[in-house]
Amino acid sequence: MVDRIADVWGPRTPHERETNWPVRVDQQLADGLGESDVDRWVQSACVLCSNGCGCDIAVKDGRIVGVRGRADDLVNRGRLGPKGLYGSWQAHRKDRLIRPLIRRSGELVETDWDTAMREVVHRSQQLLAEAGPLSHGFYTSGQLFLEEYYTLGVIGKAGIGTPHMDGNTRLCTATAAASLKETFGADGQPACHADIDLCDALFLFGHNMAATQTVMWARVLDRIAGPDRPQVVVVDPRSTPTAEAADVHLAPLPGTNLALMNGLVRALIERGWIDEEYISAHTLGFEKLKTAVEPYTPEHVASICRISPTDLLRAAEIFGTSQRVLSTVLQGFYQSHQATAASCQVNNLHLLRGLIGKPGSGVLQMNGQPTAQNTRETGADGDLPGFRNWDNPEHVEQLARLWNVDPLTIPHWAPPTHAMQIWRYAEQGTIKFLWISATNPAVSLPELSRIREILRKEDLFVVAQDAFSTETTELADVVLPAALWGEKQGTFTNLSRVVHLSEQAVEPPGEARSDLDIFLDYAYRMGFQNRDGDPLITWKDAEGAFDAWRECSRGRPCDYSDITYERLRAGSGIPWGGERLYVDGVFPTTADYCEDYGHDLLTGAQTTPTDYKAERPDGRAFLKAAEYTPASEQPSDEYPFLGTTGRTVYHFHTRTKTKRAPELQKAAPEPWVEMSAADAARLALADGDVVRVESERGGVEVPVRIGRCRDGVVFLPFHYGFQAANELTPTEWDPVSKQPLFKISAVRIRKV
Repeated sequence: MVDRIADVWGPRTPHERETNWPVRVDQQLADGLGESDVDRWVQSACVLCSNGCGCDIAVKDGRIVGVRGRADDLVNRGRLGPKGLYGSWQAHRKDRLIRPLIRRSGELVETDWDTAMREVVHRSQQLLAEAGPLSHGFYTSGQLFLEEYYTLGVIGKAGIGTPHMDGNTRLCTATAAASLKETFGADGQPACHADIDLCDALFLFGHNMAATQTVMWARVLDRIAGPDRPQVVVVDPRSTPTAEAADVHLAPLPGTNLALMNGLVRALIERGWIDEEYISAHTLGFEKLKTAVEPYTPEHVASICRISPTDLLRAAEIFGTSQRVLSTVLQGFYQSHQATAASCQVNNLHLLRGLIGKPGSGVLQMNGQPTAQNTRETGADGDLPGFRNWDNPEHVEQLARLWNVDPLTIPHWAPPTHAMQIWRYAEQGTIKFLWISATNPAVSLPELSRIREILRKEDLFVVAQDAFSTETTELADVVLPAALWGEKQGTFTNLSRVVHLSEQAVEPPGEARSDLDIFLDYAYRMGFQNRDGDPLITWKDAEGAFDAWRECSRGRPCDYSDITYERLRAGSGIPWGGERLYVDGVFPTTADYCEDYGHDLLTGAQTTPTDYKAERPDGRAFLKAAEYTPASEQPSDEYPFLGTTGRTVYHFHTRTKTKRAPELQKAAPEPWVEMSAADAARLALADGDVVRVESERGGVEVPVRIGRCRDGVVFLPFHYGFQAANELTPTEWDPVSKQPLFKISAVRIRKV
């Protein structure tokens, strides 16, 4: 077996364009075990990045002892990355929460489920009676299963009636959803993984794929290593392994992405690299777009972004002259200034050339988490389930009929409350009951000193539902032990809309329960009913919840009605909506069908239903634009560097799982700050020197790594709860997607 810590992406299997990606089955078993020692293999898919690679779980003597890739899966063709090989199953063995905890005299002590749930329900009912549904907030994850999200969504919207529902997907994938809705009228990725095998050019906008989706990057490397390779363009201020493989690397200053994108769009229009017939038939807003980008000449863009105008034009030429172009977008755009506006311009590039819905061409507005797509589909992020429009009364009526509740119960009088506003309401005392499931906001949210103070508030009752003790559970009033992947059943949908079934392989430890069982228990104890006095939630298990979701999604853009557990067991992944979306050039923008009426990309102001209908989109996509404005936080004499945060290839989110895999923890045991050689020399710093990195909000002490950043920019991984990067980051967010701006912090550095 190849050492997949040292060789992250594994051996190459080169292939040429328009041939299938060769199969390579990766496997990892506990020390001393061979395949013959495994009692049984259980169907699943990996939940340690948004790729969602098909895999089988190895079981011996009732324990998970390893994992292998599924050779017939359309996403990974048998491959797994280091996190999947090591982190997906080893965490099951260590430091688990196995009994509920409750705070007594300031300390968390073990209790039984009945006592814990009675306390949760008592507080919930008391606050509903005293302060109403707006006293309740739910903050969830991108790592539960679809069935659990849908159940939570129904509880929040039809049981309690609160708009205060969101999750940590707001931190990583909100801009993906927002940009898709702004351009195409509804969420859902137009492209698919197979487009990597077919494209002539691959653009990665703020996406360090080599670290964030390792199996997907292995697919790219196999195309690069084969004949007829695609040209690769990478936009990233760091010289990552992804950027080092590029034909053109554009390294704009953090916060200037929109200026760069306006320049690329202008170059395509000016050089005539556009499909005027497609634009006329399938889009709206071309003349406004053309006017908006006119000032962004190569020289002007170069002065803003500090890049070469020649490189900008070379990238534009590759996009404008390649027959098949695939683009991916991730946190370098999503977590930065003018996030939605910049991401929409990626969509615009493809629309201008008519490269949507065609083999080898399209956009993947990537997700950061394995089940982030499901939070958006089911409404656990606050949106209405089934990509319904909260501002469309008929869509609200559809849900009311489906759930048999009064439409007025479903909160739709204003947009759903986004995560950053939920935490502000908790800080102000409006939200008094906050249920946190499968996430660790005490490490992952910006300005952590503020978040810790909120969690400690005496008038905020915090329920934390997790498989492990975390920085967040330590501050909760009630802690509910949850089952992990492999210990429960359910489905989840990856970044390219591919649905996988994950079967239960083993029993959860101790008294831990699946998240679905916990939500169902809460609903039962709360006595949620429909208009006929019957239980609001009628399903009892995962498959029942999935069937209920199938009906909720029927006729909507994310239609699951023809996907069943039986079909999922017969194969290895089924994409809803087909392999690609919009193959006919018809988009879900009609006023009675679209998911959202849109926003002004500069201010976030909502488009009214009347104004939207007046545009008569009638199935055409929107070419939206905005002018570049400088970010509010800029370097200064006191804070001369721009700090940005991100991931390392060996860890996932706040290391709740991956730090318990010895191979992964050994590979990246502690945080660091990365800076350019010139900046390090200017400060007389050497590799390994410990420095203090400070912003206006806080500071961390970490060792220096020299090399990959451009001058004036420093990078910190955000995974570590000790010396956490988010001590530095600001409480600011994009006006449209409401995604926090983790990539823009003015910082200073001094040697300790």
